[in-house]
Amino acid sequence: MFKKILLASSLLIAAGCTTVPITGRRQLSLVSDSEMLTLSTQEYQKTLSESKLSSNATQTAMVKRVGQRIQHAVEEYMAQTNNSSQLAGYQWEFNLVEDKQVNAWCMPGGKVVVYTGILPITQDENGLAVVLGHEISHAVAKHGSERMSDQLIAQYGGAALQTVTGANPSVAGNMLMTAVGAGSQLGLLHFSRQQESEADHLGLIFMAMAGYNPQTAVSFWQRMAAQSQGGTPAFLSDHPADAQRIADIQRLMPEAQKYYKAR
Repeated sequence: MFKKILLASSLLIAAGCTTVPITGRRQLSLVSDSEMLTLSTQEYQKTLSESKLSSNATQTAMVKRVGQRIQHAVEEYMAQTNNSSQLAGYQWEFNLVEDKQVNAWCMPGGKVVVYTGILPITQDENGLAVVLGHEISHAVAKHGSERMSDQLIAQYGGAALQTVTGANPSVAGNMLMTAVGAGSQLGLLHFSRQQESEADHLGLIFMAMAGYNPQTAVSFWQRMAAQSQGGTPAFLSDHPADAQRIADIQRLMPEAQKYYKAR
């Protein structure tokens, strides 16, 4: 019996493996793209209905402009690598929400929220491109699905999402919001170390392709480090220590610069 269970689990994991663009890392995904997109649309609209959109036309236009440039870079890269199918069902949307939180996030399907509280740290379009490149990369890399899969295994023994939500429909929405770091302070630092580093990597490539100098990512994360008063030591946190993150970004800079063409 144990062998049968082990075999079934192995088959489930094998069937649920996907590959992250650029890094090529294999990841577990027990939640289908269609489930993620449906949930994202529902939760995004719910979030907007409960939030106050910014009335600052200039800042709102900047968020949409930078977001759309990152979007087009992602679409271009995925087309060049024959991976456009991974963006199937995406309906991009960029909104600026009036909130003091130092946060931004992107749901699967390209649903983005930026909080006004992060704008003093981004300072300009380049800084905002660092944030949006990073957050959109979490979605492109399917980190939300990966984290939900981890939750399904840890809390529900790997049960299908439909099985879990059949007993409690609100579970899926709560899991998604947790998985994408929505609504939490410093949500930019909410994923695992590996996922954060991966989003930094992809984000540098996408912002460079969009015409934003990836070198500005260093100064942005230095400002974030100052905001968090130096951050938490890496061994006590799920995200990279500030100094390590900046060092990793500098190491990746030569690769990112290959994609950079100023606009």
